[in-house]
Amino acid sequence: MMIQMRGIQKVYDTGHVKVRALKGIDLDVDLSEYVAVVGPSGSGKSTLMNLLGCLDTPTAGDYLLSGEKVAGLDRNRLAEIRNRHVGFVFQSFNLLPYATALENVELPLLFGGISAKDRRARATEMLEKVDLAERLHHRPSELSGGQMQRVAIARALVNRPAMVLADEPTGNLDSASGRAVVDLFEELHAAGQTIVMITHDMGLADLASRVVQIRDGEIVDDLEAAA
Repeated sequence: MMIQMRGIQKVYDTGHVKVRALKGIDLDVDLSEYVAVVGPSGSGKSTLMNLLGCLDTPTAGDYLLSGEKVAGLDRNRLAEIRNRHVGFVFQSFNLLPYATALENVELPLLFGGISAKDRRARATEMLEKVDLAERLHHRPSELSGGQMQRVAIARALVNRPAMVLADEPTGNLDSASGRAVVDLFEELHAAGQTIVMITHDMGLADLASRVVQIRDGEIVDDLEAAA
């Protein structure tokens, strides 16, 4: 089991009012599953994404990631777990603007104590796998949106994470570039990568093997995607 969540709650206390963003989430994700989490704006899916990626901690409940209990850990320990277990792909790419594609992909390896030679070799290998072998030394401003997202995917994979967590990964792409990124996720899934995708796009969600629907901080549906 990659993800085990039981009774996950998240309450934001503004000082004047308490907002219950998540109201007792139970969620399991198996190794090598491709799961889409869908819901409208304000449904709680972004809060859930932050908890899944160890960017935040729940107010209550238990969360095991790759068998390790992560709910309630301090910020430094969560950072270690993120770097080891989770690869992030964001809608806005989140690339360093003045770094090359190669340098952007190397970045997670810096925190893992990997030697410069090995960092360069692993980053180069990942960029080759996403068909960017000829763009190693290009900066984000010299790349198309689709190419920037493929750099972001290579960066997410370079640390060989247990799970790739994608937040609206095609949201800033044209249809052709978006299709290429979707195809890449399908290839990764076929190769055994665990993927959890956060999206509001049901068309995109239906390409996953399972769709979890969240509304008002609760899971309201959890079904195998249509064939």
